[in-house]
Order: sequence, then C-alpha cells, then structure tokens
Amino acid sequence: MDLQTLIYLVVGATFVLYFVLAIVARAGSTSEFYVAGKGINPVLNGMATAADWMSAASFISMAGLIAFNGYSASAYLMGWTGGYVLLAMLLAPYLRKFGKFTVPEFIGDRFYSKGARVIAVIALLVISLTYVIGQMKGVGVAFSRFLETSVEVGLFAGMGIVFVYAVLGGMKGITYTQIAQYVIMIFAYTVPAIFISLQLTGHFLPQLGTGAELTDGSNQYLLQKLDMVLVDLGFAEYTATPDLMNTFLLTLALMIGTAGLPHVLVRFFTVPRVRDARKSAGWTLLFIAILYTTAPAVGAMAMWNTLKTVQNTDEIGAPDGNLLYAERPEWMKTWELTGLLQFEDKNGDGRIQYYNDGNEDFAAMAEEEFGWNGNELTVDRDIMVLANPEIANLPNWVIALIAAGGIAAALSTAAGLLLAISSAISHDLLKGVFTPNISEKNELMAGRISMTVAIVVAGYLGLNPPGFAAQVVALAFGLAASSLFPALMMGIFSKRMNKQGAIAGMLAGLSITLLYIFWYKGWFFIPDTNMLPDNADNWLFGINPTSFGAIGAAVNFIVAILVAKMTAPPPHEIQELVEEVRVPRAS
Repeated sequence: MDLQTLIYLVVGATFVLYFVLAIVARAGSTSEFYVAGKGINPVLNGMATAADWMSAASFISMAGLIAFNGYSASAYLMGWTGGYVLLAMLLAPYLRKFGKFTVPEFIGDRFYSKGARVIAVIALLVISLTYVIGQMKGVGVAFSRFLETSVEVGLFAGMGIVFVYAVLGGMKGITYTQIAQYVIMIFAYTVPAIFISLQLTGHFLPQLGTGAELTDGSNQYLLQKLDMVLVDLGFAEYTATPDLMNTFLLTLALMIGTAGLPHVLVRFFTVPRVRDARKSAGWTLLFIAILYTTAPAVGAMAMWNTLKTVQNTDEIGAPDGNLLYAERPEWMKTWELTGLLQFEDKNGDGRIQYYNDGNEDFAAMAEEEFGWNGNELTVDRDIMVLANPEIANLPNWVIALIAAGGIAAALSTAAGLLLAISSAISHDLLKGVFTPNISEKNELMAGRISMTVAIVVAGYLGLNPPGFAAQVVALAFGLAASSLFPALMMGIFSKRMNKQGAIAGMLAGLSITLLYIFWYKGWFFIPDTNMLPDNADNWLFGINPTSFGAIGAAVNFIVAILVAKMTAPPPHEIQELVEEVRVPRAS
C-alpha cells in the first residue's frame, strides 16, 4: 500500500474514533459541558490532562526548537515540566476543593467581586487566544503535509474536525476524545524515536541514544559530531551554553505560567474528590514525562539526519559536497508543496547550500572560498518532528502513525482551549455577570455558540501567526504567569489579600507584559527600524519578550501586596473560606 493511502486510512480511522466518542459522551447538561459531570477517573483524567497539556507546541514544535537551538531550548523542557509540579502541589487540590466550574469563578468568589471575575475572564481570553494561535499553526502544518495541500486548507480542515467533536461533546466528550488522543500521540512520538535511535546509535531507548556513539564508524558521539558539523557550517555549537539570564527568566515564566493555565486547571474540576485531583496530577506528570524525556533525542537526531541529507558528505562545507537540488529526496519535494520548506539557488550552481549567513566572518570566508552567496534552504522548524521518520527512511506505517499523532496533539489542546474560552463567555460573563437568571438550556446553547465563534477567530489568527508554534505558546505562558497565577496563589495562601489588591495586581501584570510583548515583537507601528523585535540589543535590559512573563508576575505580586496593605482587609467570611480551602477536611 502506498504511503498516502496508508496515511488517509490511519488518520481517517482516528477521526472516526473522535467523532464516535464525542457523540456517545455528548454533554447533556452544563455540568457535563464544563466539567464532565465531575465523574472522571483519576487515571483517565491524567491521560486527558496530558493530552490537553502536550499540545502542538510539545509534540510538533518543541523538538524543532531543540533541533535548531540546541541546549538553549532546555528552558522549555524545564519550564513546562517544572511548572506542572507547581500546579499539582500548589493549586490543583485547593481549586478542586473550592468546587467551582472555572478559574474566573474562583477568582470572582474568592475576591468577592464581579469586577475581579471580569478581569480574570479578560486575562483568560487573552491567554487562551494567544495559545490557540500556536495550536492552529500546528493543525495547519500537520494537515497540510498529510493531506498534501497548503497550510491554509489544512487549517480549515482542522477547524472543521474540532468543531464537530468540541462543540457537540463539551468537556465530557472532549475528555474521552483526549484519552484516545493521548494514546495515539505517545505511540506516534516514541515509536519513530526508538527506530531512529536504533538506526543511528544502536540504542533502543532514545534517552540513552542521545549521549551514545554513532554506528557510522566515526567513533564519535552523536552530540560531539553534531557540534563539529554545526560549527563547520557557521552555526553555534549544539551544546553551547545559552544566555543564562533569559534562560532562567524563560524557565521561570513557563513554570508559573503553566500553573496559571486555565484550560489545564479546569481539568482538576472534573474528578469526583479532592484526593482524586492529587492522584490525577501524579498520573499526568508520569504521562507527560514519557514525551518530554524523549524530545531532546528527537531534536538532536532530526537535526543530524537533516544535515546528513543536505550536505551529502562527511566533507561538511566542501562546495561539491552539497546535495544537488535535482537529486533531493522525496521528503523534501513533499514538504516543498506545503511552503514550509523552500529552496532558492542564489549562486546558480544547482546545489543546496545550507550555512549560517548571519555569521559575518563565516559568510565572508564562504564567499571567498566557495563562491557562496547566502543560505539557500529555509526550513520551518515546526516540520522537524513530522518529517523526521521520512528523513530517516522509516517504514510507511511509522510515517502514518506520526501523522495521526501530530494531528491528535494539535486537536487535543485546541479543543481544551476553545472550551475554556467558551465557558469564560457563557458561564463567567453571561451567567455570572450579565444574565444570572439564564436557564441551563440557554447557557448550554450560549456555550456552544461562543465556542463556534472562538474556532473562527482562532482559525483566522492561525493563518497569520506571530511566530512558530512553541514561540507563540511561550507568549501565552508569559501572559498566564503575569495575570492569573499570582491571583490564584494569593487567593489560596493569603487571607489578607483583598479584591482591590487582586484587581490592581492582575491589571498591572497583564498590562505591562502585553505592552512589552507588543512593543518588542513589533506589533505596534514603530518608525525606527532599529526597534524591530529581531534586534535583541534594544530589549529592555536584554530581556527576551518570551521571558518577560516572570517580570510581569513580580509586578503583579508587588502591586497587589502594596494595594492590599493600603486598603481594608477582606470580610471575615472570606478569610474563613480561605482557611477552609487550605485545611484538610479530616482536621
């Protein structure tokens, strides 16, 4: 059976499975639509949370980041996994004990203010829409390759799939769909990694293969040879030490941003008891660790296989060693159709030159010795995981499996985010603020309508993303870190924190982070081209916009504490509520 037919069969079978699960588990009440009736088993909820958590950024884009950035991308691994530990220990059990449907509902009740609830809704919408842009980019990348069409058509196809099972199923349908998606994506991620690790190093476990010797007879370790090749091409070493300040700030922003993500937090409202929330968090950490410990191997091996293909020789940098464009492998031709891999023959020699034209010294040397005129190959880093099995010439069924996994990863998180947006509008704004007497039937209808609108908006933004998937998602984490996380932490652990402090802190943290991101990402009109976002010299104190969430969180905490000290303490019953949420019931 040819590859494309096999891909259609495997991916089509997963779609049928998603539709059946969504229809069978269709939400019939607001409780089932928002929190799956609070009846999900902790182990199953751990799988669903892992699928919700391991988005297109984790499955598709993170290994691509590692492939192109090397050791410096470790901040994403440390931040996202470390943040989940924070979430499991400091927030999940307490929020489940509070017993509400959504994060804005907790903030509104804890800070005895509809205004605080509205601010939390605004923050949630900004976070979720930013996050879902990255997911829609991932949807477009996955669908475009495996349907052999443009990214735009692929994105529209993905929107249609999400619409069917998310709008109909609600949280109940999404939960069971995400359980299936987790199983699909973890097999899709680890099986090709095992094959490639065996192929390159002879080690069954990719985690060990990353630090092992290559089986090509060079007697060199994988990372050692990768360092050498990249330096020969004018790039930094793969294992080079990163910018420590930005790595620390980005890790911190991702950690506390993780603990403030509304679409993940809401999953802990879906289990029956508080102790189930703790168990669910533990299972989720185990399930995500399988993928996150495999990602460094996938990134390193994908980069090595790509370089071997393009250079076509051990004489890296030799003008006759580069691959003839006319003889490029089939995987390159296929990805060229999507527009995510492009070649421009700048010196007219018919060969693919892949060098770092940003390195001025290397560029001058290449111009003099090889007549080279600049890098000729543009590779979207979001394709690395999906293309890796094809680059390594793995069997067709493995390529079909990675197709199903990539699509599952993008769809699972997109559905969770869209539900968070829907519940914020229908439950927190309509029922909680504007129309408190709305019937359950009308609230359910409002939730489905708002989710439909969110899908359309997310699709439009996905067509014009401000970066690659993991980079856009990192911005969402920064926004969550600067707005919701401090309010949740102080709402649980500080009896003295009042509504004035919480509102002021959320507004200050969210505003300063948004301003910084918009300014240094170039989303404002800036006449002076030296202020464009790619010019890191102009960042405030050298802080990368994706790392600024940690600063925004600090601003939130400081402003909230100062304002709370200058205003009246919360009512006595609110302070008792905080005490009750923190103390175990047996006490």
